[in-house]
Amino acid sequence: MPSVPHRIDVHQHIVPAFYRDLLARQGIAEAGGRALPDWSPESALELMDLLGTATAIVSVSTPGAGFLDDQAEAARLARRLNDFSADLAAGHAGRFGWFATLPMPDVTASATEALRALTELGADGVTLLANNRGTYLGAEGQDPLWQILDEHAAVVFVHPADLPAPPVEGIPPFAADFLLDTTRAAYLLVRNGIPRRYPNVRFILSHAGGFVPYASHRMAVAIAADTGRSPLDVLHDFRGFYFDTALSSSPAALPTLLAFARPGHVLFGSDWPFAPTPAGQYFANGLDTHLAPGPLKAVNRTNAESLFTRFEGTPAPLRTRMRLRQSAQRAAARLVFKLVQPGTEPQGGVRPHAEPGRRGTNRRRRLRHGRGES
Repeated sequence: MPSVPHRIDVHQHIVPAFYRDLLARQGIAEAGGRALPDWSPESALELMDLLGTATAIVSVSTPGAGFLDDQAEAARLARRLNDFSADLAAGHAGRFGWFATLPMPDVTASATEALRALTELGADGVTLLANNRGTYLGAEGQDPLWQILDEHAAVVFVHPADLPAPPVEGIPPFAADFLLDTTRAAYLLVRNGIPRRYPNVRFILSHAGGFVPYASHRMAVAIAADTGRSPLDVLHDFRGFYFDTALSSSPAALPTLLAFARPGHVLFGSDWPFAPTPAGQYFANGLDTHLAPGPLKAVNRTNAESLFTRFEGTPAPLRTRMRLRQSAQRAAARLVFKLVQPGTEPQGGVRPHAEPGRRGTNRRRRLRHGRGES
């Protein structure tokens, strides 16, 4: 049995009580076809201890703040959520970081709140939904926001939302539509040259990038035909994204992600509490089962350490002894994973290619880009 890693979870959500109440008043009781889950700091910490997570970079899931019709009200909600997140991180030193909520599709208000969150509140980055009321990331008119994020070398966590189309009966949006939503955003960002025009912005694509790794060459050919660019250049841009493993570290999805992603660009994610605890265990233990110790450590922790400045110069936190109950639960989950996925064996590593990390600076802080393994 592999040792318990000190994970950094870049895909974990919060559902504060005031936010749940506001959604309820708007008639919103679910997100992506899932009922809004219960959440508290205590339950989050319990899940983190169970999965061996040292720090979670938390975010607000869809619908964010943009469901409010009044733009000023949406901006106030984003500020309140960000103040709450900052207090959560401050009150649990070392356990929580956070991505700021922005009141998209209002670009001006989002740029203003991004600046406040990054410079005054100490946010680790910002969350952007793949589409906001049908307008996708990468569409025209978003440059004021990209300029702020580029100036501060921000990490942007791209999370899916409901597609701007009616759901198909029998297919919950989280199961398939969310993957398409993330893929659409990634396609448009690359097609319209956002990563090239704003190279200091680092994008994390949720759920292993949706369909991006699997369909990358097909999409690159389409973009090349549309723009006249080289398919290899387009693929280079797709590989520049970061990817989290939330609900994606299966023997089918994980090898494709590791074969495609740039070294150092794969990060651990759980998607809790929208992904219930058994699902978090299943996929976390699938990751533990499928990777050799070196790549596993990189995905679980060191790749994130290179991306977020909160971890610069800080030694990996030492875990206290794990309770016997938690150890037994993890062992049982690994057994279930092997039974459901027969014939899976740990891989010795990832593809042998490697690329040097790059270093960037900005007016507010220096961000270190380490060289890691996927």
